Amino acid sequence: MDAAHADIFVALIHHPVIDRNGRIITSAITSLDLHDIARSSRTYGVRAFYVVHPVAEQREFARTVIDHWRIGYGRSFDSRRVEALDLIEVVSDVDAAMTAAERSAGRRPEIVHTSAREQGGVSFAAMRRRIAQPGAAPVMIMLGTGFGLAPAARARADLALEAIRGAGDYNHLSVRAAASIILDRLRGR
Repeated sequence: MDAAHADIFVALIHHPVIDRNGRIITSAITSLDLHDIARSSRTYGVRAFYVVHPVAEQREFARTVIDHWRIGYGRSFDSRRVEALDLIEVVSDVDAAMTAAERSAGRRPEIVHTSAREQGGVSFAAMRRRIAQPGAAPVMIMLGTGFGLAPAARARADLALEAIRGAGDYNHLSVRAAASIILDRLRGR
């Protein structure tokens, strides 16, 4: 990674998120999210990928999936995946992710939230310029599962990133697809 670029951290939030009716819920961790977001994170030079879940059994599930590829049969099956999965840290809340990111970067990262619904926010072009500045603050991008981050999670952010917009009105990407698009827009060549 180019030393001139700010460190980027990704946090996949499972609580508090909302369901299709706008109710606050806790979503389940999926193995697809772990694999795909880790691979995108590795491709685009993310410093760490935090999987944030308040339920101990869900955190254990994530660790079991990761360990299968790190130390189990999966390692001999596809050792390249280990490079990506090594970026994952499973934590109980955003505070734990922030503490880990601050320890890693040496300073508090700016928290950036994403949303498919909200208008406005910092443009991808402006954010790309911002993180490319020498001495730029590290950034932690919060991605919401379910139907997006709950208002309390969005309120934790220092700023919002503009929504991804496609060719038409349909806008319901998986969090895996959104993570890849966001990282490509911020760090792609």
